[in-house]
Amino acid sequence: MKTRILGIDPGYAIVGCGVLEYDGRDFLTLDYGAVTTPAGSEFTTRLLAIYDGVSELLERYRPDAMAIEKLFFNTNQKTAIDVAQARGVILLAARQYEVPVFEYTPLQVKQAVVGYGRAVKQQVIEMTTRFLNLKRAPKPDDVADALAIAICHAHSACSQLGGAFQQMISNRL
Repeated sequence: MKTRILGIDPGYAIVGCGVLEYDGRDFLTLDYGAVTTPAGSEFTTRLLAIYDGVSELLERYRPDAMAIEKLFFNTNQKTAIDVAQARGVILLAARQYEVPVFEYTPLQVKQAVVGYGRAVKQQVIEMTTRFLNLKRAPKPDDVADALAIAICHAHSACSQLGGAFQQMISNRL
């Protein structure tokens, strides 16, 4: 059974997006890119552009799941608040399209894609490019991150489904 996943790396200037199908063994890359908003625009206008861009992807691809990065900021609170607001309109769009949302920390994504939770960004980009058999690394980095988040979900969901299946079988024995 194929699962269609929309991976999202939230931001307010650049929202990385990637749409994958996963059959439990192989990935098919359907689309990837970014929703961008111009610096200097009114913030509510930027939020509307993010909402519209993500809604368009949800409408076009009808994913089975949205995988999104959990927010983690320890320095700039203003940036954290603005990204959180952008993330809010993304989650609203997912809810309106009745797409379940799954959240992953950067550590979980690195572990799933590289096999090491402290991997550097370049390692994640290289492994994402390999996993998906892309001719070149996706740009900007936010797009590669979104694809990595989708890969993380595919691996996590399959392991969760596999575990649930194994539990069901052992309950029957």
